[in-house]
Amino acid sequence: MSQLSSPIEILKILNKSNCKECNEPTCLAFAAAVFKGNKQLAECPHLENNVIERFGGKTEKRKSISQDMEESVEQLKRSVAAVDLSSAAERLGAGFSDEKLTIKICGKNFSVDSKGNLSSEIHIHPWVTIPILSYVLNCKGAPVSKEWVPFRELEGGKTWYRLFGQRCEKPLKKLADTYTDLFNDMLHIFNGRQVENHYQSDISLVLHPLPLVPSLICYWKPEDGLESSLNIFFDSTAEDNLNIESIYALATGLVRMFEKIALTHGS
Repeated sequence: MSQLSSPIEILKILNKSNCKECNEPTCLAFAAAVFKGNKQLAECPHLENNVIERFGGKTEKRKSISQDMEESVEQLKRSVAAVDLSSAAERLGAGFSDEKLTIKICGKNFSVDSKGNLSSEIHIHPWVTIPILSYVLNCKGAPVSKEWVPFRELEGGKTWYRLFGQRCEKPLKKLADTYTDLFNDMLHIFNGRQVENHYQSDISLVLHPLPLVPSLICYWKPEDGLESSLNIFFDSTAEDNLNIESIYALATGLVRMFEKIALTHGS
């Protein structure tokens, strides 16, 4: 690492895509972490082995987030294969027919078979697959309390809320600021429900990412020189029905879907 005398020198050999697969928010942050000795060059999934070797790094590269998620999906599928889906349906607020469990995700049908395989009328990706399979395995069937709390006030949210703000609330606020019809689209495409304004917000929208894990999105428009604001709230029983990692993954997956829709149809 003696050839790389500063974070800027390290940054020069990175692809500067800010992909976040190293679990740092930017390539510059990753470069700084490497310079301080808190990260290894090999933790960048986009660096070739010969580049890592040239600067004295280890060539054993860590798995990318996508590889980790694929492995998690396979592990969850094996666990779901041991679940009696017909008996689980009532606990999950789901239906069962033709040997498949069908769960409503924002109004869309997602079906799970006895081998843990998912099928749906819309595209499925790991950010959504993992929470659905975790829900099948771990949901206690706790009834919705209708008491809304911010992510940081969930028991497990204390260590995740900063990342949740960066990956979920911040990009969704940017979408809401940029695409004025976003919330109307969410109402129609994702079976959202406009509710009485909570916390004096301009827009309050309830979605059901999972039957027993509803979320409330509150958006405050910019006004009198004040910046807009957006917060996502969850039912106080959320962690009884889904673990905190899966709540985070589910919210991230939904925001990514919103981003794709906005980029394709936004104006």
